[in-house]
Amino acid sequence: MPHTSVFLGKSEKPEMLALKYATRHGLISGATGSGKTVTLQIIAEGLARAGVPVFVADVKGDLSGLAQPVEIKDFLTERAETVGLEDYAPRGFPVCFWDLYGKQGHPIRATVSEMGPLLLSRLLDLNETQEGVLTLAFRLADDEGLLLLDLKDLRSLLVEIAGRTKELSAEYGHVSRASIGAIQRRLLALEEQGAEEFFGEPALDLMDLLRTDENGEGIINILAADKLMQTPKLYATFLLWLLSELFEELPEVGDQDKPKLVFFFDKAHILFDEAPDALLEKVEQVVRLIRSKGVGVFFVTQNPLDVPDSVSSQLGNRVQHVLRAFTPREQRVVKAAAETFRPNPAFKTMDVITQLGIGEALVSTLERKGVPGVVQRTLIRPPSSRMGPLTSAERKEVLRYSDMADKYDEPVDNESAHEILKARAEKRAEAAEKSRLKEASRKPKSTTRRRSNRQSVSEAAIKTAARTLARELVRGLLGSFKR
Repeated sequence: MPHTSVFLGKSEKPEMLALKYATRHGLISGATGSGKTVTLQIIAEGLARAGVPVFVADVKGDLSGLAQPVEIKDFLTERAETVGLEDYAPRGFPVCFWDLYGKQGHPIRATVSEMGPLLLSRLLDLNETQEGVLTLAFRLADDEGLLLLDLKDLRSLLVEIAGRTKELSAEYGHVSRASIGAIQRRLLALEEQGAEEFFGEPALDLMDLLRTDENGEGIINILAADKLMQTPKLYATFLLWLLSELFEELPEVGDQDKPKLVFFFDKAHILFDEAPDALLEKVEQVVRLIRSKGVGVFFVTQNPLDVPDSVSSQLGNRVQHVLRAFTPREQRVVKAAAETFRPNPAFKTMDVITQLGIGEALVSTLERKGVPGVVQRTLIRPPSSRMGPLTSAERKEVLRYSDMADKYDEPVDNESAHEILKARAEKRAEAAEKSRLKEASRKPKSTTRRRSNRQSVSEAAIKTAARTLARELVRGLLGSFKR
């Protein structure tokens, strides 16, 4: 019998997330330690059972446990009996591990061109003028057929622009050398954070996130994000890029019986903190329209107010764990959270939010015709998979049998902007040298005799240092081949 819903737990009745409404998006919120991770886990399990692929960022490492069965304990079986989960049994789920740094999963990469100037400007924290120069760089790359695959390509292009500022200013508008220098410095800082591992090829094929296993169960794609969280802008920019790519590449499918993919955005506040209006507008647009591509998005955060109203209004399925209300600000958060639910005459939502126990939540999901259900105080069902991380040996075993290894584990280095611009520079230098020699051959020879043809020790040292510095500058700005 086909799955039509995911069982979340029990209130006065079973609480279900209807698969046909999972693309109406959702929010999982609550204080630290309130049970958000387990709620995310059981939803991912239910989706996988129903044949729906999942993508989730594992910020603490706990979600890697989805690959192994839970260790049965009394409190789990008791909870299963209480919520009426008759077929409760431990089991693991099909997973695929990914990692931007390639340490705890298959490397996941994107090209600079795919990222685009808006998201890259956000990642580099550029001001408006600097963003304008970066946008010009992308436009020039498009006009001259230069592929921007990795950060070395972008650095090479910036060097090219710096050498052509007069020409390019006339065609594209003012190009500031100071802005170019600022972007170059930000790129170096970004590389020090490890972002160079992310930009390159083979780039991620989005279809590899939409796979099912041989039994028809959805594969749960788990991004190792514990290290990535140390650079929050890279984390947020990567996930937003992934959403944007899904929106642009997937075909329109309209309303279906179940999603093509459900995407969990943990630590959602990082996406919206200090985000410029242009970026917030893009997020809102993507969240609103990606439903038509069959993709559902769930935001996971401590404070429900972390998600702006323009985005929050699009989240039809909500699971609210306990919130504290000791300060006036916390009380305002509780009040705002309560107002997002359809009231239940049996209790006062604002009071219950602060009284919920661990593994208990207020739940409201979309029902017939997409109408939000009355909020219910719900005991969340226990997970079937492990509550906690895999060991290093267990993770390696999963990776060993993954069919993504041959496709992604080894980087490739194709010709792109760096190589093309380097060849151009060499040709210009060669032409300049020929011109110099030609001019020199036309000049009359000097009758003044040089004291000696040999360099002094100081002359040799100065010239050697100059040549070394030039090579270092080329390496620092142009880098070496990667693709």
